[in-house]
Amino acid sequence: MPTVAPLDLEGHCIAAVFLGDVPHFAMADGAVHRLDHGHKTVQANDGLLAAFHDAANDRLITGGEDGKVFAVKASGEATELASAAKKWITSVAAGPQGAIAYATGKTAFVRFADSKTREFVHPRSVEGLAFSPKGMRFGVARYNGATLHFPAAEGKPVELEWAGAHTGITFSPDGAFLVTTMQENALHGWKLADGKHMRMTGYPGKVKSLSWSVKGKWLASSGAPAAIVWPFSGKDGPMGKAPLELGTRGNAMVTAVTCHPSQDVVAIGYDDGMVMAVRFADAKEVLLRRPGKGAITSMMWDKEERRVAFGSAAGDCGVIDITA
Repeated sequence: MPTVAPLDLEGHCIAAVFLGDVPHFAMADGAVHRLDHGHKTVQANDGLLAAFHDAANDRLITGGEDGKVFAVKASGEATELASAAKKWITSVAAGPQGAIAYATGKTAFVRFADSKTREFVHPRSVEGLAFSPKGMRFGVARYNGATLHFPAAEGKPVELEWAGAHTGITFSPDGAFLVTTMQENALHGWKLADGKHMRMTGYPGKVKSLSWSVKGKWLASSGAPAAIVWPFSGKDGPMGKAPLELGTRGNAMVTAVTCHPSQDVVAIGYDDGMVMAVRFADAKEVLLRRPGKGAITSMMWDKEERRVAFGSAAGDCGVIDITA
């Protein structure tokens, strides 16, 4: 049975991540807790709204109600990267070459590693941000679709239209597909080569968590009593194919998913605090954590692939060691 090292914190956990091999828990009050030879804390934002794990630079990018964007490193150092003068920072993302993006209201900003910043104004509010893994390109989720910008070059953005409110956004690891979460219980996708639409519907709840498998052949999602895992190995993505339904429970909803770093396995968090790992090939389940306090809001595997950090909406956080 895996062992759980609990960390009982106050409030809502926005992000549970590993920086280096140190688990970090970013809370809604802006405090970032870490388990580094004891429990230590650094204060980033005054009121945290958004966080993004910048894997390439081993840091956590945070944005909050104080209009500031911070980078938190494994050393416990929090560095202010940008400020939007008391406007709420509602979304953050990290991209290639040390660039970050952040949004407030209708405006998205890209800050390059040399501190130069460009701004991109949209007709409606910016709901989500993501960088493409290929080239300097970033996407904005907005009302009625998504917009693709090329921040290092001049030129018109690419507009991808689909009616409805789009709340989050992700590129596939090969940069071929773009997928948004929607205010309705659905995902929407575009094949970027030809703009073909991909509709992924049938969820009983809103999709709040997405995770790509290691080679991008699968996209796991929350929003149902199982993790809904869409196949993306074909040239048209999941169109005409049924998703896998993994870790089905009759009385609980999946609220967070995170795919394993090297295998076709997904860790699944539920609204009652339970965490399970399930293999795609045969749907074999391993219980990682029994139910606890609050819905699981964030999870991440470590680089050694033996621990999972998790956080919940009630501050019920911790680290699961699956090798124990």
